[in-house]
Amino acid sequence: MELLTVRDLALSYEAKTVLEHVSFSVSRGDFLCVVGENGSGKSSLIKAILGLIPLDAGTIERAESVRAGKIGYLAQSFAIPPRFPATVYEVVLSGFQAKPGAACFYSAEQRRAAKSALERLSLSEFASARAATLSGGQRQRMLLARALCAAENLLVLDEPVAGLDPLVTHELYHLLRALNREGMTIVMVSHDLSGALGFADHVLHLQKTALFFGSTGEYLKTPLGRRFLSPGKKEADA
Repeated sequence: MELLTVRDLALSYEAKTVLEHVSFSVSRGDFLCVVGENGSGKSSLIKAILGLIPLDAGTIERAESVRAGKIGYLAQSFAIPPRFPATVYEVVLSGFQAKPGAACFYSAEQRRAAKSALERLSLSEFASARAATLSGGQRQRMLLARALCAAENLLVLDEPVAGLDPLVTHELYHLLRALNREGMTIVMVSHDLSGALGFADHVLHLQKTALFFGSTGEYLKTPLGRRFLSPGKKEADA
C-alpha cells in the first residue's frame, strides 16, 4: 500500500527553482533515505511532504493515515534553551498535540503511550528530568519518542544523526531499523551515507531533480552511487 505518491513535483523559494520533475513513491514498511549535496532540495522536499510549503507544480498524494497531523517529524535542529522548564515526559507527551482534534488535556491512553515511548527509547529514568539537561544523543531519542506519539505509521526525519558521536549514531540507526521492522515507515534525509544506507532499503538522490529513485542495492551499483559514497562503505550488521 502506498502512503505517499509524489508526481512531477516542482518547488521554488523566492522565485528561484529548488526542485523540479521529482517523482517517487513510499509504500508501507519502506525505509527511504533521501540523499544529495547541500542545496539539492532535500529539506524543501520534507517541508512539502509535511504540507508546510506550497507546490509550484505536480502533486503529493497522501494516504489517509499520513495526512496532516498523522506524521511523526524529527526536525534537523531543535534548540532547547537552558532554562526551558519542561520535563522529558512533558516534551514526549506534547507529540499528541500534532494530531487532528487534539484536546486541551491528554487522555489516560495518551499518557500511557508517552510512557511506553519513553521506555521504548530507554528514557524512563529521565522522565522527570528537565529536557534541557539531556545529552545530545538523549535529546534525539526524546524527540524521536515525541515523533512516535505523533505518528500513525510514518516517521519523517531530517538529518537525525547530525552532530552525534559515532556510537550514539550507530545506536540511533539500530533503533530506527527496529521501528521499521515493527511496521513503521521511515523517510530520512541524511548526509551520513556510509551509515544510513546500511539500514535504508530505498534511495532518492536529489540534485534539484531526482537523479535516482530505487532500491539501495540498485543505487550502489550505479556510477552515481559509487561516486557519491565514501570508499570502503560497509553494510550494517544484519
